[in-house]
Formats: sequence, C-alpha cells, structure tokens
Amino acid sequence: MSQRYVLISPCRNESEYMRQTLDTVVAQSVRPAKWVIVDDGSTDDTPRILAEYAARHDWITIVTRKDRGKRAVGPGVIEAFYEGYAAIEPKDYEFLCKLDLDLNLPPRYFEILIQRMQANPLIATCSGKAYVHRDGQLVAENHGDETSLGMTKFYRVTCFQGIGGFVREVMWDGIDNHKCRMMGWVACSWDEPELRFVHLRPMGSSQTGILTGRMRHGFGQYFMGTGFWYMLASAIFRIGDKPAVIGSAAMMWGWIKSALQRQPRYGDDEFRRFLRRYQWRSLFVGKKRATEEIDRRNRVEARLPS
Repeated sequence: MSQRYVLISPCRNESEYMRQTLDTVVAQSVRPAKWVIVDDGSTDDTPRILAEYAARHDWITIVTRKDRGKRAVGPGVIEAFYEGYAAIEPKDYEFLCKLDLDLNLPPRYFEILIQRMQANPLIATCSGKAYVHRDGQLVAENHGDETSLGMTKFYRVTCFQGIGGFVREVMWDGIDNHKCRMMGWVACSWDEPELRFVHLRPMGSSQTGILTGRMRHGFGQYFMGTGFWYMLASAIFRIGDKPAVIGSAAMMWGWIKSALQRQPRYGDDEFRRFLRRYQWRSLFVGKKRATEEIDRRNRVEARLPS
C-alpha cells in the first residue's frame, strides 16, 4: 500500500499557534505528499507566516478565501476544508487528513497512523489523543477510543468518499465516526506516548467563550440525533471538566433549547436509528463494549480474523 497522504487545513487568524503545527509537520518522519492550507480570511499575521513556509516547501499550497468578517465553526470550517479538497485529486492519495493549525504533533505521528491502517483494512479513520497544558501539566482532553478526533481526522480516501465526506454542520466530527461504523468500518483513536499531541486551544472553546462552545456542542448532539437520556448521561460524565458543573449544564441546555425550538435534525433516518441503538446499548453495557460488539460484527461480516 502507498504511504501517500494529503493534509487539508482550514485556518483563520492562527498566528499565535500555527508555527508549532507547521514545524511539527515539516519534522514528520513520513511527510505529506501535499499540504493544502486554506486561509479563511485571516486578518492577523497568518498570511505572512503561510507565505514564508510555502516559499520554503514546495509541497505546501495556500488557498485564500475572502474574509467573511468572523470565525465560523462547524459549517464554516467544513466549507473551507472543501475548498482545499477541490484543489486536490483525491485518487492520487491513499490517505487524507483534516488538520487544525493549533496542534503540536509528535514526530512519528502520521507514520504510525499509516502503519495501523495498513495492518487493519477495516479502519476508515483514526487519530492519536489530544492533551492540553493545564496548571503546568499535560492533561488529557478525554476523548473516547471509538472516535477519531476532529482536529486531526486521518482518513482512508476510499472510506471518506464512501461515507459521503463531512456533513456541513456543527457535529460533522461525530456523524462521520458513527457513519463509518454503520457502513462496516472502524473509527478509533489511541492514547499512546508516540500518538499524543498537544492541543493549544482547549476543546469546546469559542471565540465568544467556553460556555458558548459547550452550548454549541449540545446543539450539535441534538442535530446529530442524540437522545435525551444519553445526552444527560454524557453531561453527568463530564461534570468535572472545567468549567466544572456549569460546562455540563451549558451542554445540556444547548440540547434542551434546540429541542424546545424544534431545530432541524440530521436528515438521514437510517443513521439516526443506528445512532439511537448504539447509544442505548452504550447506556446498558458501556460505550467500550457497545463499540466492540459492532466492530466484532463488522469483522465477521468482512470475513476477517478476530
């Protein structure tokens, strides 16, 4: 199998963090064949820094979008991603990765992900685990093993195309994982020293505050199709995450507010039925076992050894 992979990085006003990401990608043991960075209307030093790196590395390409006047998470990020996706020929690559520019990656990060995917043909998407600096220590962001992380989604190109790509809504990075499992593939991440990366901007944060980010997460869960009892269990599970208690309350209110307003939900009925079955099973036996049951069934159906 080929090791050729392409990175696509939507970004806006990332001058504070981006050099760390740029430098750690340049230092990878297996470099990308191409890196398309989409500048989504930056107004800080981002364009100058990008031009500097593109001049030094001919495999870095910059795509510039018009300034929309604000940062747009969810749909806006994926719109920018797809502008980068339009600049490549997907069949030229075995793998692709949607990569944020606020990460510090370990040197063998992509090499190891490629090795894991070559060893298991059912893995559609994978990642390492995110850590953040907190009180002088590196602390895990607590993502489940059954998901590839949104800030560094590494995909087999054929599987990315098979699920229809990313949904242009807030919960795009949850829908894709469940859709992979629904279609018989594996979505996963590993918490190992050589795959741990530093997330320089906290998970769930927002340009208008972390509580806004948590409410946005609650809306995203509602849009995806998450049920009330699973959402409540998730909020309780994360009650200790900073800001403790009120962060979980903001997540729950984001879901409830969306339900009260009868906001639209993801339109794939089959997907939402699959998600509800998985979530109910997770409530009864735990998310790890529920995921293992699906993965084991998918291996049997693919006639692969367990």
